[in-house]
Amino acid sequence: MQKHFYLPMIAATAIVLIFTSSCNNNQKSMNAENKVPAFDTSGIDRTVKPCDDFDNFANGNWKKHNPIPSTEGSWGSFDVLDKETREVKIKGIVKDLLTQENLKKGSDAQLITGFYKSYMDTATIEKRGITPIMPMIEKINSAKNTMDLFAVSGELAKYDVGGPFMVYVSADDRNSTMNAVSMGQGGLSLRDRNYYENKDSAMVKIRAEFVKHVDKMFGMAGWSVTNPGKTILDFETKMALLQLKNFELRDPVKIYNKIAFGELKKKAPGINWGDYYKNYDLQPDTVIVWNLDYLKNLDQLIKATPLEDLKTYFRWQVLTNYAGLLPVQFNKESFHFFNTIMYGVKVQRPREERAIMNANRRLGMPLGKLFVEKYFPESSKKKVSEMIENVRTVYGERIDKLSWMGPATKEKAKKKLAAFTYKIGYPDKWKDYSTIDIQPDKLLENCNSITLWEHNDMIAKAGKPVDKSEWMMSPQTINAYNNSSNNEIVFPAAILQPPFFNPDADDAINYGGIISVIGHEMTHGFDDHGSQYDGSGNLNNWWAPEDAKNFAALGKKLEDYFNAIEVTKGFKIDGKLTVGENIADLGGLTLGYYALKKSLTGKTEPEPIHGFTWQQRFFLGWAQVWHENMTNESLINQVQTNEHTPARWRINATLAQMKEFSDAFGCAGKMAVPDADRVVIW
Repeated sequence: MQKHFYLPMIAATAIVLIFTSSCNNNQKSMNAENKVPAFDTSGIDRTVKPCDDFDNFANGNWKKHNPIPSTEGSWGSFDVLDKETREVKIKGIVKDLLTQENLKKGSDAQLITGFYKSYMDTATIEKRGITPIMPMIEKINSAKNTMDLFAVSGELAKYDVGGPFMVYVSADDRNSTMNAVSMGQGGLSLRDRNYYENKDSAMVKIRAEFVKHVDKMFGMAGWSVTNPGKTILDFETKMALLQLKNFELRDPVKIYNKIAFGELKKKAPGINWGDYYKNYDLQPDTVIVWNLDYLKNLDQLIKATPLEDLKTYFRWQVLTNYAGLLPVQFNKESFHFFNTIMYGVKVQRPREERAIMNANRRLGMPLGKLFVEKYFPESSKKKVSEMIENVRTVYGERIDKLSWMGPATKEKAKKKLAAFTYKIGYPDKWKDYSTIDIQPDKLLENCNSITLWEHNDMIAKAGKPVDKSEWMMSPQTINAYNNSSNNEIVFPAAILQPPFFNPDADDAINYGGIISVIGHEMTHGFDDHGSQYDGSGNLNNWWAPEDAKNFAALGKKLEDYFNAIEVTKGFKIDGKLTVGENIADLGGLTLGYYALKKSLTGKTEPEPIHGFTWQQRFFLGWAQVWHENMTNESLINQVQTNEHTPARWRINATLAQMKEFSDAFGCAGKMAVPDADRVVIW
């Protein structure tokens, strides 16, 4: 279970890099004209005191002048970069490919252009109606009992059609060198248990709108079912209340329950496990189950639910999964509920823009290969490698100085730190996608062909050694992640640009940006989740009991601190859910600050820039990364479902914990946690 540095609530985000391998005079002139400011002081709102509200001090004017576009649920640094990529680089790559003729079938260019054309062929999509999904619907309709139905469900799952559980192949947490079959909970249209049990008026309204949405979708499909929305909401609510809460899923020990495949039938005899797995193309000897009680209770729920209601649920899973690929009325209605109602997005993006985004999301690696060929020189890897090694050194020094950790655990922590690896930019080897069948007039089948390729690629790993070189993100994704099983951090090419990294910026801004991002990802290896994995990536307790107790107490203190923060009326940050990201933010900032301080050893103190000291500019660099406006709906969704604290409090709440910040700005009060209450972990 990887930890993402940040994942905006949009499809996979891609942007253009600032690096260039060209060195002719015209290129130099162009770069001079288009330099990105290290920190744009026009974004500062000087009517706000930095010690009262640092976010609005550092970003207030930026937020005033950058309202949320009608096509978005939030608007921040990630979204700005995403827009630049969609409208310039990714679109440019696709448009260039569209001018080419006689493309070889299965080539990257043919896959990308064929998919794009099929997405833009709205006349054919309208003409075909819901015909492309009817073979799946007919299989559901033909089921004579629940055993038949779950056999069909196994086949549908290959195409990402949801059900009460999900099956996947990944590294075995107890044996990180081998891939194993795991099974988790799933099947909730509203994504998270909170949306089904929260009694707040906003949640009640969403549930009511969901019922209307399902009823309307069934009506448009011409399916004669009585009250399908209520039927599905009732079933999903009962199912949701059986599932682990989102913060419980952060406990890798709790969700690691390896059993013999034959035990599944004993736990839930009402589910046709044999045919489900057979149709899913797996025949495992063992399965790692997140929640054994869920299977037992789900079995009872299925037995108590009429067959027709279960069929209605699975019909809905097919319809909602493919709604964006069907005629415009389905597309618009799906957008209305899942974007407008859930996130407050007012207007759907233009069709062409969605075609680019979908091509990028579904064919991310083939597009990524073209992206890095054009925009990412090898020299960038060297720059980031040096940064990572600098942070590794400072982390080791920080561990040595910890007062709450004993010598034996310190030794093991440093051993894990020394063992961690990293990937930068893009994969060293690219997979072969040539067997994907893309036709310019069959959008839904194209998506199925891509999904089936991904399914087969995953299934082939079962019981095989883990490929440590594999990437979980495409190079053009603006993100980074820590993979506990590999004990690695990964930085795709697209994150290595402003505001994260700017070659024209002073060190303080870059250390507040990319260096703190690196520190964030390293700290994930030592947060509440990652700290349970050893240097080999195995789930293995390497902590002395007293040190583990001290670490848990510090985490609980940070958890309680964030629990008290109300982000909008009636909704507070979930400290349990966000504790890992909050530990990583605090750790990343601490490492970034002291790495900067170490870099200045023996040097003349940098002169202030725009009236700000290097200490102050470091924190301005962090604030610049997180400037963001959000709709209230998006804000509510984030605190209900997302393990990341909303951006505003990643600035204010985290910085208030740091004495270094208080000292830099002379803070007391709102933006300064008293010394006795500060949480210092790493």
